[in-house]
Amino acid sequence: MKLPWIVAAAAAAALIAAPVAAQDRHPLWELYESTFKTAKYVDLTHAFEPVQPVWPGFGHAKFKPAIAGSDLGDYAKKGDEFTYEKHGFIATAYELTTDQYGTQLDPPAHWDNMGATISDIPASVTLRPLVVVDIHEKVAQDPGYHATIDDVKAWEGEHGTVPEGSVVMFRSDWHNKWSDVENFAKKPFPGVKLDTLQFLHNERKILFHGHEPLDTDTTPTLEGEAWLMHNHFAQAEGVANLDQVPEAGALIAIGFAKPKGGVGGYARYVAICPPDWQHGVSVADEPGAPLPKQPHPLKRNAEGVLVPTP
Repeated sequence: MKLPWIVAAAAAAALIAAPVAAQDRHPLWELYESTFKTAKYVDLTHAFEPVQPVWPGFGHAKFKPAIAGSDLGDYAKKGDEFTYEKHGFIATAYELTTDQYGTQLDPPAHWDNMGATISDIPASVTLRPLVVVDIHEKVAQDPGYHATIDDVKAWEGEHGTVPEGSVVMFRSDWHNKWSDVENFAKKPFPGVKLDTLQFLHNERKILFHGHEPLDTDTTPTLEGEAWLMHNHFAQAEGVANLDQVPEAGALIAIGFAKPKGGVGGYARYVAICPPDWQHGVSVADEPGAPLPKQPHPLKRNAEGVLVPTP
């Protein structure tokens, strides 16, 4: 069943192809006012930090104050830490052990020396239909459960064919274990079967899939990830909050850092849900400007992270 806000979006989008009247020159702005301004936005992203789950082969990041890289005369000497008191601003330096850290977007170059890097991914991936296949009850019974073609077809039986070019996320509720740094990435954890990935890409022509754990599957060779990368498909990992978005009818906004030639992208995924959805915030709820003031002055904790501190 089509949701009213999607119908409105489709109607507004149709204006793009119609002759443009003098008073209606900006149909995309009209689409924003009629649809996206009242939509509910749900963040699907873990904030990355110095201590968090990571694949055991990689280490943790380090956060620390940025320092002057050269002598700036009376303003700052080389090696000086920038401070609010002396310089009027601060900055943070990040020592990142890997680009496979936190919520991420994996490009094919992660596994394939002929694959696209993160900086090769086109801007056209920015906004897509979001499909959420719910396997969380099966994972509750079997933490090592891997999503099947039947799970996808069960979704289709209720919502229709998976849209071409969509992003398919598998809800396992594994993201709730994120604070368990020691055990989050240990087996057993849920995954997606190889033939399920092949079905989605070869038959349904999706953009990419996403999952909440840090690996695609628990096979000895990571067969699903290997197949994806060597066939020039990307994937999302470490996704959060899929329990807060509808199984069908939402969109997903896709953003990521763009290091030249990078083989992983620190990603930001946001679900755009109907305005009557029970989760998320609208532009009216959180307009984004001005941003809220901190309750206390920011100070670095023992890990170098800025936090409000009384």
